[in-house]
Amino acid sequence: MPTTDLTQIHARVVAVLEKRFGDAARALAADADLSDALDGFDSLAALEYISAIEGEFGIEVDFVGDDVRHWFSTVDRTATYVRERVEDQAA
Repeated sequence: MPTTDLTQIHARVVAVLEKRFGDAARALAADADLSDALDGFDSLAALEYISAIEGEFGIEVDFVGDDVRHWFSTVDRTATYVRERVEDQAA
């Protein structure tokens, strides 16, 4: 069963960012705005990030129904979004 533990999800979200941004992702504050904190986090990088999150957690992001600019703007928000989607799938 997929984890809904926010600490574990948070660590996996950071690991996704580390694959692209290395040490800079590791040093991020959980509430830091990714577009400000990571050099090169532009619209294309954001789409790649969302796609990588989908693959990592086996979820599908609804680009129409969900406010992706909000949910994927920080590590904390992304982790919360993922936990909600994983819980929804388990129900």
